[in-house]
Amino acid sequence: MDGPRHDQAGTEYRSGHVTVTGGRITAVGEGPAPDVPDGARRIDGAGCLATPGLVNTHHHLYQWLTQGRAQQSVLFDWLTELYPVWARIDAGQVHAAATAGLAWLALSGCTASADHHYIFPRSGPPGSAVGKGDDADALAAEVAAAARVGLRFHPCRGSMDLGRSSGGLPPDEVVEDADAALAATEEAVRRFHDPSPGAMVRVAAGPCSPFSVTPRLMRESAELARGLGVRMHTHLAETREEDAYCRRALGRTPAEYAEDLGWLGPDVWLAHCVHLDEAAIRRFAATGTSVAHCPTSNARLGAGIAPVRDLLRAGAPVGLGVDGSASSEGTSVAGELRQALLAARVRDGQGPSALTARQALWIGTRGGARCLGRDDETGALRPGLLADLALWRLDTLAHDAIGHGPGGGDWSGDPVAALVLGPAAPLELLLVGGTPVVERGELRTADPAEAAREVRAARRRLADPD
Repeated sequence: MDGPRHDQAGTEYRSGHVTVTGGRITAVGEGPAPDVPDGARRIDGAGCLATPGLVNTHHHLYQWLTQGRAQQSVLFDWLTELYPVWARIDAGQVHAAATAGLAWLALSGCTASADHHYIFPRSGPPGSAVGKGDDADALAAEVAAAARVGLRFHPCRGSMDLGRSSGGLPPDEVVEDADAALAATEEAVRRFHDPSPGAMVRVAAGPCSPFSVTPRLMRESAELARGLGVRMHTHLAETREEDAYCRRALGRTPAEYAEDLGWLGPDVWLAHCVHLDEAAIRRFAATGTSVAHCPTSNARLGAGIAPVRDLLRAGAPVGLGVDGSASSEGTSVAGELRQALLAARVRDGQGPSALTARQALWIGTRGGARCLGRDDETGALRPGLLADLALWRLDTLAHDAIGHGPGGGDWSGDPVAALVLGPAAPLELLLVGGTPVVERGELRTADPAEAAREVRAARRRLADPD
């Protein structure tokens, strides 16, 4: 594959090559690829930019079914409106939503995605979604959808045990008993987690949030995850209301509460983290705790902007997340590159130096891989890493002048700026483990038209279950 490229060390080639053998990158360098074996497929990347595949570190795929609702609501009001709808969801609907959401992620250049699923209504057996004639559980439905689309997948077995009657936010019909949630999390790891190199599925423990989970479930989920050797994920410090709740009900900031419960460390990544003080930023950096930055969703709900510049300067890992489709209807990882850059520059008047185009691309690739514990395998173009990569076409009318410039003088173009600052670039090729998932802008795995029909039917059933 020939074309300009950019790697995790900042090395850039105006004309370079990447070779792939057996699902892994075997060579990267300047100029045409040497010694191409007979019969090997050669892809001409002229006019394109090769980057690592984008990594999505936070999503709620089931929310594809409830897009466009509660448009003027802040987080707590938004949740209050949507929880009763989500309480009716079944595994078939989850599969349809996950297929549509993952297909769209692939078309936005994503090769690996996390998903945080925490809706397990009581009308099904422990650990399952609502029956409705479908006994398969929601995690199985999502894993099947990821296999269908062909993306690397990190499902987080979420949980909530603090219902409204006990002072929590979610209605009682969507919370679980703590023991049942812990048992279901352990079972999800046993069924789906693959610790082997190059794994397509890895499971994390994911109690939902401080206002929907008891301290006991938070603490014992951390103990369980570390005992099983899996990662941990939850929401934290998303809104001012959450900060006030933690200070009032728990006597500490969200970050202090998380640390008290064992929820800081190199095996933890936390979604949002909009409202962090300087002490929290230092603790995140010191403990290696990662942040899933979700700029579009945080703006859509009016939550604020995470202190990305400060986190990066302190040395805390930061990745990008599209968040659920009901609070971030675009859910394009490529779109989040631009959103992250713009949001960082307007936060507290930090200005254009707050985040560069290359830093935005780094958090969307290498930073995301660190969040998921995969930075030794993906998120960069380097020999030995998985062949998870994207080829973006930048010779279009909208991108050409940014990416290539007129030549000569002091401006010969900047392909990374064209990708990040320009409009959505056409995706020429997306490889996951060397397997084409998108070619010339078309999904080659799941059928997008079929996925659209399925999710449309699922949405109708959710709206009118009778």
